Amino acid sequence: MAERTALDATTERGIERRTPARRSVPWRTQGPVLAAIAFGGAIGACARYATALLWPTAPGAFPWTTFWVNVSGCAVIGVLMAVITGIGAGHRLVRPFFGTGVLGGFTTFSTYTVDIERLTDTGRATTGLLDLVATALGALAAVWTTAHLTRRVIEWRTS
Repeated sequence: MAERTALDATTERGIERRTPARRSVPWRTQGPVLAAIAFGGAIGACARYATALLWPTAPGAFPWTTFWVNVSGCAVIGVLMAVITGIGAGHRLVRPFFGTGVLGGFTTFSTYTVDIERLTDTGRATTGLLDLVATALGALAAVWTTAHLTRRVIEWRTS
């Protein structure tokens, strides 16, 4: 005869035993999202690397390539997010692929901080401070401006 447990005793006394709800397997729904982000990130990182090879920055100089990569990437993020929120994404993987993946891999705020560190370590603190402020303001201005203009174009086209 099988051994009785406390749970068996409670069900015999009329107390209903609850079974836990089945959880969906997250990899079935999140796997495609992670794959889209990874694939997009690889594309964006390769584009950033190609940009750095085409327009290298001389040691001690203002890192214009990193600056323009971040500003242009943020400008495209502004357009993308305005289109997705104003018109709709079309497919659930558009935002993860382009926004998080491609543009997240293309923009390089880690290189931005390394550039600032290199500039300050080599005695070019003023250039490092200029990079710190200019990139942050340029990126914010780019994303705000393109999002605002894109929303206006969407409103004009749909009215």
